[in-house]
Amino acid sequence: MAPPSSRRSSQSRRAQYGIFTGYVIAGIGALVGAVLLGLSLWKPGIASSPRAAANDIIAPAGETTARARTESQGLIESIRGYLRAGSQNAELKREMELARIRLQEAEALQHENRRLKALLDLQESERKPVAVARLIGSTASSTRRFAYLGAGRTDGVAAGMPVRSPRGVVGRVLEVGQTSSRILLLGDSQSVLPVRLADGNAVAFAEGRGDGLLRIRLINLGINPLEVGDVVVTSGAGGYYAPGIAVAVISEVTMDGGLGRIIADPAATDYVAVEPVFQPEAVAGAGTPIEESVVE
Repeated sequence: MAPPSSRRSSQSRRAQYGIFTGYVIAGIGALVGAVLLGLSLWKPGIASSPRAAANDIIAPAGETTARARTESQGLIESIRGYLRAGSQNAELKREMELARIRLQEAEALQHENRRLKALLDLQESERKPVAVARLIGSTASSTRRFAYLGAGRTDGVAAGMPVRSPRGVVGRVLEVGQTSSRILLLGDSQSVLPVRLADGNAVAFAEGRGDGLLRIRLINLGINPLEVGDVVVTSGAGGYYAPGIAVAVISEVTMDGGLGRIIADPAATDYVAVEPVFQPEAVAGAGTPIEESVVE
């Protein structure tokens, strides 16, 4: 048998060269590291300049990467905001509706406070009201015009007493219970009220028509002094109502007077004041008791 060849193959030589090259590179790296370590311990600031130069070199690449990252985030947020726009708009609409409702409630409360202050001004006048209460109901479909008041005999209310709001006359008490009363409104067909022009001496009777208007009939026929827009007030005749309380505004002139629109509309009135009869002696002197004078 022939002896094996003593010559190494090319693969063995390549492996040896690779190992040798690795050792050389490792040695060079260790030497460079040792030199740099020594320099950093000897002069710590010597590496700042190369580090700054390296940062300057890689800064543009970093800015480009950061800009791309920012733009991608902005695009993602835009897409996300677009997808959430529908729900956000619906939520904003709900909030606006709630805010509008709260605003209307606040305005209604302000109006009610003004009405209550006006009624308090009535209480501070010389003629003190017997009671101040809320209108709790009224006839809607009947040809008769009645309202119901949340005050009765226990509050001092009696039949025949006039009822007014801060704007003017509403009517007078027709029937009285313990805690509630029924009011004959000015617009009722059985209501008759002596009135006069606010800025003149013309006297008349305001008669209800059952349709929300009053028929103003002049006592002295002749030249009709009424004009559209004139205000008629109570004259004080009869002794029930104090003179000078607003009743109606003339909306149409007729041959014997005119038609008036009631100033104190019960539908727009919340609180009213019940006042004592203006001249009970005059009513009693007329021979008609107050209770009987208002019975249907």
